[in-house]
Amino acid sequence: MTLWFSLVLIAIGVSLLLALARAALGPTAFDRVLAVNSVGTLAVLAICVYGFFDGRPEFLDIALLYALINFIGTITVLKYFRAGTLGDHASADKHQDEA
Repeated sequence: MTLWFSLVLIAIGVSLLLALARAALGPTAFDRVLAVNSVGTLAVLAICVYGFFDGRPEFLDIALLYALINFIGTITVLKYFRAGTLGDHASADKHQDEA
């Protein structure tokens, strides 16, 4: 059982290193955001694997919560890149008209 746990953790670690390399070297901001999202997904996977091998199914609840936070964070960053603001667009247009 510990052999499989070790192999899975090594595979997740290698994937994590590749995602971190993409985050550091990504040519565009969107590549970096997707790499950080992949790191979050790998963290969720590591939490699930640890919970499975340790016999603690409540870790799946923690992993689901972390996955939701990861998803919301990714959508928020992408919205900021696209719109330049996270708030109401009408108020942003109003401030631009005043300047």
